[in-house]
Amino acid sequence: MIVSALVGLVLAAEPAPPAEPPVPLEPPAVHDPYQGMDRNGRIPARPLPFATDHPERWRYVPEGRIKPGNLLDRLFVSSFVAPIVFYEEAVGGGGGVAITDLDFRNQRRQEFLGAFASRSTQGQEGYSVLWQRWLEHRNLPGGGIAQEENTLVRVVGSYERILTRRFYGIGPDRGAGDETSYTDELGSAETFLRRSLPAAGDDWTAQLGLKYEQHNLYRGKVRNRPSTDDVHPALTSSGDGVGLWWVNAGLTYDRRDSRHNPYRGWMLSARLRSVPAWSGGEAAAIGSVEATWQLPVPGLLHDSGAADLARLGAEENPPTDVLAIGGQLHQTWGRLPYWALPSLGGSDTLRGFIGDRFTDRAAWHLGAEWRICAIPRGFAITDSIRVERIGVAPFAEIGTVAERTARLPRSRHHWDVGLGFRASLERTAQFRFDIARSPEQWGFNAAFGLPF
Repeated sequence: MIVSALVGLVLAAEPAPPAEPPVPLEPPAVHDPYQGMDRNGRIPARPLPFATDHPERWRYVPEGRIKPGNLLDRLFVSSFVAPIVFYEEAVGGGGGVAITDLDFRNQRRQEFLGAFASRSTQGQEGYSVLWQRWLEHRNLPGGGIAQEENTLVRVVGSYERILTRRFYGIGPDRGAGDETSYTDELGSAETFLRRSLPAAGDDWTAQLGLKYEQHNLYRGKVRNRPSTDDVHPALTSSGDGVGLWWVNAGLTYDRRDSRHNPYRGWMLSARLRSVPAWSGGEAAAIGSVEATWQLPVPGLLHDSGAADLARLGAEENPPTDVLAIGGQLHQTWGRLPYWALPSLGGSDTLRGFIGDRFTDRAAWHLGAEWRICAIPRGFAITDSIRVERIGVAPFAEIGTVAERTARLPRSRHHWDVGLGFRASLERTAQFRFDIARSPEQWGFNAAFGLPF
């Protein structure tokens, strides 16, 4: 019922037509890396030449950041190549490469392609490809583009063989001594469409997607830890060789000024990830509710005062310190393998614990961050290559899991505190490294994008 209603909404929605004929795509004879921006990195806001009720939700990219040429010509401007190097006793030494292209096929930043590959001496490996196209994209008179963040289509495919998955058992009271390990061979493919409703940039967003994933489980490789199949044979047996089709549907009411890096506003989202009976087993589903709230505050390390905060529209991406709060709630219906159940721990929830540290059929998490612009104008490496902003973010989190939602208030809660380091190439491209301390351990997590 929910899925069919959302299908109707998405198909009925039409993109807002441009108010004028398309702007010619002819690039200038000589690329000027500062066209449309100041030399200190400031990007003055551009009025949009088409009607929209929410201009703050369209990202302006100046012509200077749309460098022509192939992937190597645009290296560290709109394309990035990064080595992957790691070592762990259980997996050996490993390496690989991560390639991301924000202007795949030279579509003036309308298409994105990411490719990632790595392998270790002990056989751990991972390969993934992500393609994405923004469906609301406008070329602006005089150069540059405007792009609405929410409306897009994405396709992802991946294969991983991870030798060091950890599993502590089901429930909130599992201690560090309950750690087991297993090898997880995972293949997945996913596609989804997300669209603002009823027009580009509006408050409602609907999302529809389809995903297939299969897990083959083998004995763990972590030294001095038992293998999961020895400690939890029934759970391992029921989760081994299982392939699931997921039908994903979501509806969001979003009053934020940006999806990727909001400075003000709030958001409330409901999502249903369902496994229909035709996928090979019993019907099951996970329902999720998520909410976030962001409040701009006077800058701690820069001169953004109350008057500047009231004029955020004068600059495309002004240095802005933010207090942010995010919460989420998950509930499972039906029978699912243990690896598909809600869990806490890792790069986005309870960052002071190892990934998937706590697992059960219901989960609750709350986090708060103070996002501070430490170097508000970043720094230039060359005329074309620059880091737009450097920031830090002290944070605190709390959460727990339980058999069902009603038992969450009485479950043992877990917490951590930490400090995040942020580097922004632009408002929609933020890299972070978080260090967190929980009562159990230190956690170190590197990720792309904000946790909430």
